[in-house]
Amino acid sequence: MKSHFMAYGATMSTLLVVYTVGALLRQWRQRRGLSQLDLAIAADVSARHVSLVETGRSTPSADMILRLADQLHVPLRDRNRLLLAAGFAPRYAERPLDDTALSAALDAVRRVLQAHEPYPALAFDRRWNIVLTNRAVDPFFARVAPDLLRPPVNLVRLGLDPRGLASLVVNLADVRAVFRTRISRQLAIAPDAELTALYEELLHQVPEDTVGQRVDADVVIPMILRIDGRELRLFSTITTFGTPMDVTIDEIAIESYYPADAQSAAYFTR
Repeated sequence: MKSHFMAYGATMSTLLVVYTVGALLRQWRQRRGLSQLDLAIAADVSARHVSLVETGRSTPSADMILRLADQLHVPLRDRNRLLLAAGFAPRYAERPLDDTALSAALDAVRRVLQAHEPYPALAFDRRWNIVLTNRAVDPFFARVAPDLLRPPVNLVRLGLDPRGLASLVVNLADVRAVFRTRISRQLAIAPDAELTALYEELLHQVPEDTVGQRVDADVVIPMILRIDGRELRLFSTITTFGTPMDVTIDEIAIESYYPADAQSAAYFTR
């Protein structure tokens, strides 16, 4: 987190607000739209205790921090930050995806992707950088400018760049709206500087009349691609790990694409 201050006193004051575990927990509680009483009931503690923790008049144990974080649905990366702010060691490891300790999880991702063939599927991280794909994605990537495929390959940039997949997307405004909704929701849940920069680069400055409708969580809008003179209609689902204990795995999502009609299904199965 980068901050700029005018004076030493302002620096110390801001650090006290930003970096104490109580202030961080309060930020997460407010982000979730919960009162202190709501959080206390969910975590089975007293509202007074939540208040004391947030104001710094009570130092919570590591277990209490994680108990509150669990009720606030705090991502593992940020749970580590809460623990560090209280003077405890991080509880969740963060390993590279190719680390041997994650081989079983990585193999599970590969199996899910392969099982979805002949339909496209891919896995991406919290910043929408693609980490794995299945073979059904290859024909689409073959139509993309080579520089867009240099790692890290970003799914949002790939989908919206005219040299990427955007030139194939018939309903680009709707697809852009899906990205806007998903990333806006993601940033509301867990703010991230790099993801914010991605949003501002590709989505924030787009003229409103080209953005498409705002997409609610329960609405499925198909992506329509024009390939070889025919239109393919696809919708997608996103899968995440249920109870990850590693930050890297916690931040991996699998997007699986399905044909929305018989003609589109025939294109992939022929």
